[in-house]
Amino acid sequence: MLSLDKQNEWREQYRATHPGWRPATELYADLVRQYLTPEARVLDIGCGRGGLVEQLEHPLGQVVGIDPDWLSLREHRLNLSSAVAFSDDLPFAPETFDVAFASWVLEHLARPFLTFQSIARVLKPGGVFVFITPNGRHPLALLNKTMGRLGMLQGRLVSGLYDRSADDTFTTHYRANSQAALKKLATQSSLRLAKLHAIPDPTYLAFNRPLFKLMSLVEDALPAGRKIHLVGVLVK
Repeated sequence: MLSLDKQNEWREQYRATHPGWRPATELYADLVRQYLTPEARVLDIGCGRGGLVEQLEHPLGQVVGIDPDWLSLREHRLNLSSAVAFSDDLPFAPETFDVAFASWVLEHLARPFLTFQSIARVLKPGGVFVFITPNGRHPLALLNKTMGRLGMLQGRLVSGLYDRSADDTFTTHYRANSQAALKKLATQSSLRLAKLHAIPDPTYLAFNRPLFKLMSLVEDALPAGRKIHLVGVLVK
């Protein structure tokens, strides 16, 4: 089993041998903070039970979360205003938010254009949408997409390998998970892809040291645009 704590240990070892490297989650959090102002209205898309919003120290009265899973919202670790909703039909008035962000959401979108269009509608002019998602061009994305065809078996397999609830494993489509797809979706939605970072991370198959070293070599050998994580910013 590969726990999150163990993955983070491997990440620190990778950082030690790759000066300047930072985990994608660190860059993602910093980008969100960069666009926050004290008055900013913020939307957490796919907020689940917590996550980045817990790290921001932004006034909770100015943050709203949405998630299609009512139970996750009920179990949220903060007293967060929230709504049961899908990202492709956000239940808010136009030009409501200054900042929207989504952690590990884009890969699950079957109809990403509707989500991008909905985000563009609820953002104020000059507002930003910050995201972190897997790179659909990475070899593991293809593997995960193949595993998705296993249905419930995939959930049990992920639960056994990564100490994660099978109920928190969802179908992946990877229809908004490449630079080309993101640029196209942005243009169609009157958004602009202002920043996009592809970031390596060799820890997902690092069940032991030899596998960690092997995956480090794989990540280092991949072209820059095919690293495993994408972190980006879209501007209205």
